[in-house]
Amino acid sequence: MAEEVKQQEKKSDVGKTLATIFKFALGIAFLVFGAWAVHRGWHHFMTVLKGTIGWFCILAGLITLAIAKD
Repeated sequence: MAEEVKQQEKKSDVGKTLATIFKFALGIAFLVFGAWAVHRGWHHFMTVLKGTIGWFCILAGLITLAIAKD
C-alpha cells in the first residue's frame, strides 16, 4: 500500500515538473514572438497610438467631469 502511494506521488511530481517546463517554454516563446512583433510592427503601433490619443483624452475628460460632478 505504501509503495503504491509513493509511486503515485512520483507520477504526480513528474507531471508537475513537465507542466512547469511546458509553461516555461510557452512563456519564452510568447516573449520571443512579442518582441519580434513589436520590432516588426512598431510603425503600425505608433499609427494606432496616435489615432487613439484623441479618444483617450476625451474619455479621460468625461470621467474627470463625472467625478467632479459628485
